[in-house]
Amino acid sequence: MERLYLICYDIVADSRRNRVAKLLLRYGLRVQKSVFECVLTPKQQEQLLRGLDRIIAPREDQVRFYAISGRSRETALILGVQPDWSIDDDVFIV
Repeated sequence: MERLYLICYDIVADSRRNRVAKLLLRYGLRVQKSVFECVLTPKQQEQLLRGLDRIIAPREDQVRFYAISGRSRETALILGVQPDWSIDDDVFIV
């Protein structure tokens, strides 16, 4: 079963930050500089976690996954620039 996650990070080193962003782009859409929306199956989540674990420095960096329910997603408010796309618009192949 797929689930929407809001994934955000605080990565100290530019090289690791770029690698994390590049990996996350394979799984979802960038909604802010360090925030992604990803629809993941449990297997994809596990693959992504393994990939992130190989990149980040656990004593310096942080990546957070927030599971978003369908109801919370429908009631989300966005202020400012509205994206022309939605996580539902594209198909991601991992």
